[in-house]
Amino acid sequence: MSFREIKPTKSNLLKLKERLEFTEKGESFLDYKRTELISEIRSVWTNYKNQHKRFLKRARKILLLLNDTYKEQGKRSLETISKMGQIQFDPKVDLKYSTKLGIAIPTLNFKLRKKENLPPYGFDNTSKHLDELMNLLKDFIEDLLLVAETEDVLIKYAFNFQKIDRRMKGLKNIIKPQIESDIKKIETILEENERERFTRLKKTKDKLK
Repeated sequence: MSFREIKPTKSNLLKLKERLEFTEKGESFLDYKRTELISEIRSVWTNYKNQHKRFLKRARKILLLLNDTYKEQGKRSLETISKMGQIQFDPKVDLKYSTKLGIAIPTLNFKLRKKENLPPYGFDNTSKHLDELMNLLKDFIEDLLLVAETEDVLIKYAFNFQKIDRRMKGLKNIIKPQIESDIKKIETILEENERERFTRLKKTKDKLK
C-alpha cells in the first residue's frame, strides 16, 4: 500500500508501527533460519566431500578390477555372468523422506536380495578378481546412492538459502524502508495538524479575553 492510499490518522499510524514491528520480527526469524541453514550446509558439505572421495576411490578400484577380469576371462564370459546375475539377484531401492529445517530430505536404501545362494557364475575358469569385484559392486552402488542423496540435500538447501536471502533483502531494502517512510510522513502531518489546532485554540482563547 502506497502512502497516498493511507489516511494520515493516529489509528493508521498505530497499524503501521505494528506492521513495522511484525516486519522486524520476520526479518529476525529469517536471519535465524539462514544462520541455521548455513551451519547445516557446512556440515553436509564436509560429509559430501568425504563421501565423494570414498566413492571415487572405490570406483577407480572397481574399474581396475574390471579391466583385470576382462583380460583374464574375456568380454563374452563376463556378459554371460552379468545376464545370470540379473536372473539370480533382485536389486531394490527404497526412497523415503524426512523433514529438517522445513525441507524434505531424501533417504535412499539399497537392498540386493539373492534369489539363489550360489554365485552367478561357475567356479571353473573364473578370474581371481571376480569375487572381489562382485563384493565391491554392492558397496559401490550404496556409495553412489549416498552421494546422490547428499547432492540432492545440498541443492535443496542452496535453493532454500536463496529464497530466504531474497525475502530478507525484500524486507530490508523495500518493505521496511517503505513502512518507515510512511510512518515518518504521517507523524509529520499529525504534528503539523496538532500545531495548527493549538494555534487556532490559542487565537480563539485570545479573542475571548
